[in-house]
Amino acid sequence: MIEKIRNRQPHIAVIGDIMLDHYIFGRCERISPEAPVPVFDTQTEKSLLGGAGNVLSNLLSLEANATLFSVLGKDDNALLIKKALNKLPFHHNFILYEDNRISTKKTRIIASHQQMIRLDEESTHSIKKGTENVLLHQLKESIHLYDVILLSDYGKGLLSTTLTQSIIKLAKSYDIPILVDPKGENYNKYTGATLLTPNKKEALLALKIPIDSQENLSTALYTFKKRYQLKYALITLSEEGIALLDKKVEIIPTVAKEVFDVTGAGDTVIASLSVAIASGLSIQEACQFSNQAAAVVVAKVGSATTTLHEISLYTHTLSKGRAESKYKQLSELKSIVSHLQLEGKRIVFTNGCFDILHRGHASYLEKAKQLGDILIVGINADESIQKLKGENRPINTLEDRAFLIASLESVDFVIDFEEETPYRLIQSLHPDILVKGADYQNKEVIGSDLVKEVVLIDFVEGKSTTKIIEKIIKPCID
Repeated sequence: MIEKIRNRQPHIAVIGDIMLDHYIFGRCERISPEAPVPVFDTQTEKSLLGGAGNVLSNLLSLEANATLFSVLGKDDNALLIKKALNKLPFHHNFILYEDNRISTKKTRIIASHQQMIRLDEESTHSIKKGTENVLLHQLKESIHLYDVILLSDYGKGLLSTTLTQSIIKLAKSYDIPILVDPKGENYNKYTGATLLTPNKKEALLALKIPIDSQENLSTALYTFKKRYQLKYALITLSEEGIALLDKKVEIIPTVAKEVFDVTGAGDTVIASLSVAIASGLSIQEACQFSNQAAAVVVAKVGSATTTLHEISLYTHTLSKGRAESKYKQLSELKSIVSHLQLEGKRIVFTNGCFDILHRGHASYLEKAKQLGDILIVGINADESIQKLKGENRPINTLEDRAFLIASLESVDFVIDFEEETPYRLIQSLHPDILVKGADYQNKEVIGSDLVKEVVLIDFVEGKSTTKIIEKIIKPCID
C-alpha cells in the first residue's frame, strides 16, 4: 500500500476552516493575593496550524501534494496563520480575506501538562456570498489538478450548505471523490459526498442513534448511506477501528499498541483516507492505511502528523515474523534505509542464492545480524542462479527462497536482484557493513568500494546446498 502511495504522490484539494492552535506553557505554584486564582508563570509558547491546517500538514507528511482553500479575517491572527503556512512544503494556497471577520485562534494555558483554560478568538458567522462565489470559481479553474477533494468542516462559517453542495456537485461532475470530515447536526449539506468520517458521538448527534450495539451500528451506517446518498458509510470507533459499509458492514480493526494522545487523530484519519483513495487503493485498504496512520499519531503527544516511513516501520514492527512484510521493492527499501541511517542505525547487507535453506545459512545470518541494527539480505533471482550454477538450479523458486529467508528472526528485510552480482543493489542502498563468507578471504568482494566495512564470516563446516543435493541424488545413482 505504502509503495503505491509513494509512487503516485496524489494532489488533493483541502477546503475548510483553518485556525491557529497557540500553546502557552508555564508553572502555577501560588495563589494570587488579589483573588482566589492561581498565578501562572509563563515559560514557553508555541503555535501550530489547526483545523484544515492540521489536515494540510498531515497530507504533506504523507507525501501528497495539496492545495488549501480557506477564508480568514484581515487581522493579526491571519498574519500568524499565513506565516505558518509559508513554512510548509509542496502546497498552494487560495486564501480569501474578509473585513469584520476574526481569524480563529485557540490559546491553551498549560501548567504541569494540565490544561487550565482555553481562550478562543474567532468568528463563526457564514462567509459572504461574494466570497463563496470567488472560492468556487478558483476551485473550478484548478479542479482538473485534483485526485480527491477533502472538506474539513469545523463549523466556523466557511462550508455553508450552499457552498458545500456546489462543491460536491462540481466534484461529482468531474468524477472526483469528495471526502468530508463533518461537524454539527445538519448533515444534509453533505448529501452526495463519497464518504463522511463521523465518530460515534458525531453519529449520535446527526442520527439520534446511539452506537452502543452491533445492531445500532449497522442501522446507523445504512441510514447514513441511504439518507445522504453516500458511496460509502463510515463511522470511526476510536480504539476499535473503523466501521465501514460498502457492500456489507465490516469492522476494520485498529492497530494501535499504545495511546498517549488522540489530539488531531480525526485530521489524520481524513487525510490518510484521502491519500489512499487518491492513490487507487480500495476502500478497505484505505481504511487499513488510515488505521495505521492514526495508530502512529496517537502514540505521540500533542497534535501530530505521521510519515509514510513511520507507518511502514510501525506496520513492520507489528508484523515482525510475518515474512511477507519483509520482502521489499528497491524504491521502498531505499527510503526505509535512508531514514534508518538518519536515526543512527547501522545497516548490514549480505547476499546469496539461499537455494535450500539449512543450518549453515541460519547460523551465518545470525552472525551477520549481530554486526549491526538492521540486516538486509539480497537474493539472486532464478535466472541469475542459472547463469551461476547451471540449468538445474535453483531447486526452489525465488518466491519460496525469499519467504523462507524472510521468516528468520535475524532477517529484517529481503530484496531480490536479477544481475549476477548485487553491485547495483549495494550502490542504491548504501549499507554500512557488507558481509560475505570466509571463502572470500584474499578475493575481491563485489561492493567493497561502496561500504564502510567488509566482514567475512565462517560457514558451519559440512553444511551447504551442494552437499544436500549430492546426498539426495547419491541413493538414486547407486
